[in-house]
Amino acid sequence: MRILPRVVVAVVALCLLGVTGCAQFDKALGQEQALVSFKDGTPVSVRLQIRAACAKVPDISAAPIPSGVPLSSAVDEIVFQVTNASDADIARLSECLAKYPSVQNIDLQDESDDS
Repeated sequence: MRILPRVVVAVVALCLLGVTGCAQFDKALGQEQALVSFKDGTPVSVRLQIRAACAKVPDISAAPIPSGVPLSSAVDEIVFQVTNASDADIARLSECLAKYPSVQNIDLQDESDDS
């Protein structure tokens, strides 16, 4: 009869873990980002300038620059968070990035994409 309380505790724990895990997954699922790649030889200073200039579009923000890696590697690709951006905001971001000839590509994707 002592097993019943342990089973109940285990089931409750599993349910809580499942709900928490699903909530985190759902939160990440709806996140969208724009990945900006640059032409070879684009200096770090230019990449940072583009990052700062184009992050001023409403509802778009530059993702934090990763620490613990060389800055040249950290800004090899710039990431903009565009989850709450409208189509017009994303068009403004594209227009801003188009001003810079060193921008090679803009890739819009869901953060859960592994590509």
